[in-house]
Amino acid sequence: MLIQIYEITSPDEARGLSQMGVDHIGVLVGDDTFPREQSIESTRAIFAAVHAGSKRCALSLSTDSSFIGEIVARLRPDILHLGCAPELLGPSDVLALRAAHPDLSIMRSIPVIDESSIALARTYDGVANFLLLDSYRAGDRQIGALGKTHDWGLDRRIVESVNVPVIIAGGLGPDNVAAAIAASYPAGVDSKTRTDKADGTHTKDFAKVCAFIAAARSGITLKGRS
Repeated sequence: MLIQIYEITSPDEARGLSQMGVDHIGVLVGDDTFPREQSIESTRAIFAAVHAGSKRCALSLSTDSSFIGEIVARLRPDILHLGCAPELLGPSDVLALRAAHPDLSIMRSIPVIDESSIALARTYDGVANFLLLDSYRAGDRQIGALGKTHDWGLDRRIVESVNVPVIIAGGLGPDNVAAAIAASYPAGVDSKTRTDKADGTHTKDFAKVCAFIAAARSGITLKGRS
């Protein structure tokens, strides 16, 4: 079971999460268009602290292909995660990025709303390397970061409809991640809000992350994934 933790804000956090065995360490990278974005330079320092064995994920909410290209060129992330609303960036844009950066893995966020989410996910089958299923609020320019769960049954239908690894997100924490896994059979699970400290700083609570990892890897083996 892949463990993905966002939004990392410092080299110390990145180093600690690597030591804990987190598979995907994610940083929200931008130009201050959205709250909590790290600059490319700050992200470079965070990525430098990631140990071998963990993958460095650059989350971009931008729709500017030039800026996204700059993120890739300057940071060389293991995974580029595209998190803007679905109508702002489509499969053709992802294909263009893959053509420009053939060695780059790309993750695309999919808003989990209703039946249309299944059809949307299918349009990225064979286009993106990973799908990230997350909660969504109508009108937002970005997908996720709401700290709210959604229909895990719908997640499972998406997992069964595509041939790329699917990571589920949306309000997941130590107390509910095992249930989410049992309901949806994902390749991985993601946590941001519910592994943050309670002080409003949006920094990671290592005790919560440890508990999240333990719950997600508590011996559950699903469809050959572990």
